[in-house]
Amino acid sequence: MAEIEAATFGGGCFWCTEAVFSELRGVESVTSGYAGGHVANPTYEQVCTKTTGHAEVIQITFDPDEVSYEDLLEIFFQTHDPTTKDRQGNDVGPQYRSAIFYHSQAQKEAAEAFIAKLNDTGAFPAKIVTEVTEINNYYPAENYHQEYLANNPSNPYCAMVVRPKVDKFRKQFGEKLK
Repeated sequence: MAEIEAATFGGGCFWCTEAVFSELRGVESVTSGYAGGHVANPTYEQVCTKTTGHAEVIQITFDPDEVSYEDLLEIFFQTHDPTTKDRQGNDVGPQYRSAIFYHSQAQKEAAEAFIAKLNDTGAFPAKIVTEVTEINNYYPAENYHQEYLANNPSNPYCAMVVRPKVDKFRKQFGEKLK
């Protein structure tokens, strides 16, 4: 039995990415948070000022015997736009950047190879701008951000942005759901 591993991804608003990865078989937990910045223990309000250097991220704990890191990368790249710098749809700012914060050399190599393959095959209409950076900090977001879609299904942002992403994910990756 493999040890549980961690993966940390920034793919825009963490409400969207958390909702997607929470449904994936082999994922033990998904926690919304902040990473990559220079302010210790930032608040959501501080991160929204665009001055902390942090990205909105999710930290995933997963069983690599059930879901591989490469599977996580595939889903990560299929559920956000990795070609726009500091932007996902109408969400604009460095906190919404596309980012992979690797936890090991193997994760770094896998992420870089995956990006190279996507760029080489022209999988996206533009070059991928996802940053690949060693995890140097991670701070869980406030409790009200955790399991946001499940706890706020009638929120307009959830109805217009989060729910359609989750529905697309379910359709595309149905065989990988819990």
